Amino acid sequence: MSVIRIAQSQINPIVGDLEYNKRKIIKYVDIAKQRNADLVLFPELCICGYPPEDLLLKKSFLRDCKKTLEDISSYIEGINAIIGFPDEKDGNVYNAAAIVQKKKVQAIYYKTELPNYGVFDEKRYFKEGKNPIALKIKDLIIVPTICEDIWVEGSIPERFAKDIGADVLINISASPFHASKFQLRLDVGRNLSRRTKAPLFFTNLIGGQDELIFDGGSFVIGRDGYLFSCAKRFSENLLVTDMELSPRPKKKDGYKIIQLDSYRRDEKLLHPYIADRLSPVEEIYYALVLGTRDYVEKNGFKKVLIGLSGGIDSSLVAAIAVDALGKENVIGVTMPSQFTSSETLTDAERLARNLGIELIKLEIKSIYEEYLKVLSKVFDTSVHSVALENIQARIRGNLLMAISNKFGYLVLTTGNKSETAVGYCTLYGDTAGGFAVIKDVPKTMVYELARYVNLTWRREIIPESVMKRPPTAELRPNQKDEDTLPPYPILDRIIHAYVEEDKSPEEIIEEGFDPDLVINVIRMIDRNEYKRRQSPPGIKITPKAFGKDWRFPITNRYLKV
Repeated sequence: MSVIRIAQSQINPIVGDLEYNKRKIIKYVDIAKQRNADLVLFPELCICGYPPEDLLLKKSFLRDCKKTLEDISSYIEGINAIIGFPDEKDGNVYNAAAIVQKKKVQAIYYKTELPNYGVFDEKRYFKEGKNPIALKIKDLIIVPTICEDIWVEGSIPERFAKDIGADVLINISASPFHASKFQLRLDVGRNLSRRTKAPLFFTNLIGGQDELIFDGGSFVIGRDGYLFSCAKRFSENLLVTDMELSPRPKKKDGYKIIQLDSYRRDEKLLHPYIADRLSPVEEIYYALVLGTRDYVEKNGFKKVLIGLSGGIDSSLVAAIAVDALGKENVIGVTMPSQFTSSETLTDAERLARNLGIELIKLEIKSIYEEYLKVLSKVFDTSVHSVALENIQARIRGNLLMAISNKFGYLVLTTGNKSETAVGYCTLYGDTAGGFAVIKDVPKTMVYELARYVNLTWRREIIPESVMKRPPTAELRPNQKDEDTLPPYPILDRIIHAYVEEDKSPEEIIEEGFDPDLVINVIRMIDRNEYKRRQSPPGIKITPKAFGKDWRFPITNRYLKV
């Protein structure tokens, strides 16, 4: 029997900040050395951050990444390391893993399976690798892989692992979050370990990068598919695991195997650590907090600005922002008009007090009336119209952006996925801002998250009256969302079927929905792509979000309805 100790560094790099990422990697190398690990793993492309997108088209960027790897390698001794980076060779760029020992890169593995679906666009940048590699620590054979390599059954490295009789599989990954993705990863890992008869060490990135969230959750799967150890999610972590293994009979010889030294010195086995599982609501909330924090801080902002209407959406966004940034860095702005009820205004003020944030009150009635005077030269402003409703939203957006412009605060927009899907929002009004926190959160989930906020804070943060009041934009007297939209539980199910499951109108109607309603909702979704394309980026929490996942033509006449 042989014991191997592997440290999995679940770190949060910043795309393009090579010096910051270098310091972070070296820090975790030191911690792993202090823990007497044989091998320390780092996530996919961690030297440059993931995804670097078109930075990979810049030759200077690739050279700087290579130089950063050399700098890090010169520091590594007394431990082995596997580090993700982009490598240029013979005019091609590869998604690579460097195997580092004794201050030198001993070998490089190139990713063989390149994802090109959903948020992934790797074939735009990378060439597929062809040659798997094998490492050896003590008498254990280790096969490294990168992310998608383990998601494709029968991939080159999987076949190689079976041929060589691998004792351990390594996977360094940048696997983005969506709800229930963690369980999906576990299932993939379990199936791979059972097929190859080898334990899997899966090491994932954490952090927010524009729309994407990486939730960590690095884990080790035993040979028979059981969860052996698991890191916490949504936070940086070093998961150190001892695994005692009997080397397997080797099936084929003739492969080059890179020998690495062993550095584990402890006699006692470490007890494997398994983090608590998160509920569906918990993981979504943590993703929203992490995504907000990283977008704000990585882009150099100190404070955020939120238009507080007294409604459920802005209340939730404010609570998330306080959790992410601290109450001192969140400013609410309430902008009542003649259509604003005393109840919603009171609830906005109560929310601000409950969160302990600054609240600015700006009346917009007089501004709105000036707009009407000017526009009366063009059309009859005494007759109600949607144009007049949208003026109010645009006044509010203008005020928020003026404060943002003056003080350098980032405006967080508050529209949810249900509204964004059907265009129930005002371009240059409530869509005006820098980051859309709940852009991918359906309205029904907004209510669940709001209840979760009060539960975790153990007191009423979001007033109960906010949750009970029928949703309204308050742009005309007695307005309710359901005057224009179907009830949100029904709307969300239709949106899910059409957007996330790619079902046809006929298939959705067959599920029991009213045909006219389905046709109307799909028309709204298709026709409002122009609004979504001009809206700020937002956090992805569903399997298909509007943004990188959804590439729908604005100019489009394919309407089967």
